[in-house]
Amino acid sequence: MNLKHTFIFFISAISLLNFSFAFGQNNEQEKDSVVYKERYGLTLGLDISRLGRTLWDDNYEGFEIWGDYRFNDDIYLAAELGYETYTYDEDNLINTTDGSYIKIGANYNVYDNWIGMQNLIYVGLRYGFASYSQNLQQYRIYTTDNYFEPDIRIVDREFNNLTASWIEMKAGLRVEVLRNIFIGVHVQLKSIVAESEITNFDNLYIPGFNRTYDRSSFGAGWGYSISYLIPIYTKRKTQAVGN
Repeated sequence: MNLKHTFIFFISAISLLNFSFAFGQNNEQEKDSVVYKERYGLTLGLDISRLGRTLWDDNYEGFEIWGDYRFNDDIYLAAELGYETYTYDEDNLINTTDGSYIKIGANYNVYDNWIGMQNLIYVGLRYGFASYSQNLQQYRIYTTDNYFEPDIRIVDREFNNLTASWIEMKAGLRVEVLRNIFIGVHVQLKSIVAESEITNFDNLYIPGFNRTYDRSSFGAGWGYSISYLIPIYTKRKTQAVGN
C-alpha cells in the first residue's frame, strides 16, 4: 500500500468513526428524552364557593365566572366577573349591598409539571372595580340607658351609583382531575385604592372585595372552583428524563 492509499484509508476511517459517534449520540438523546404535545388555550371556570354560600347563607347571594388565557409557558392573562347581594344584619343595623364587579390581571405559574401534566401553583395580581348600591333599612340609636325600649329607626334609604376599586394579590393551585377538567382553590389579599364616600355612613360591604372594616383598607377572601380548558393549539416539547 503506497502513501496515497494509506492517506485515503486514514481519512475514511476517521469519517466512519465520526458518523458512528454522532449516530450513537442521537440514539442516546432519544433514549434520554420524551417528546410530547402541551395544550395551550382558554380556561373557563365557575367559583363554586359562592354558589355554596348562596345555599347556606340566607344573607348572601352571588356568583362568579372567570377565565384565563395561557400567554406563554408560565404567564396566564386572567379576568373575573361576578355579582353579589349581601345583607349586613346585626342588632344595631340592617343594610343590604347589591352590585357587580370585574377583576383583570395575570397569574404566574411557579410549578414545573411532569410530562403531559397541566397543573398550576400560581401567584397573581388583579385590579378590581365594583359598581353597587346600598340600602340602609334600619338602625338603632346607641344609648347607655337601658330603661326604655331600644330606639330603632326604620329608614329604608338607598345610596346608589357607588363605586370602588382595589388591588388584589392572589395565590392558588389548580389540578387536572379529568382530561381538560380542573378543580382549584385560592386565597386573596386586597387593598382599597378608591371608594365612594357616603355622608354619615360607611361602605360595609363591596362586591368582589368582601367585608370592609373601620380604619383599615385591607380585605381578604378565598374560594374554590371548577373549570374547563378549551385547547386552541398545542406545542411540541422535548423533556429530558433520567436513566
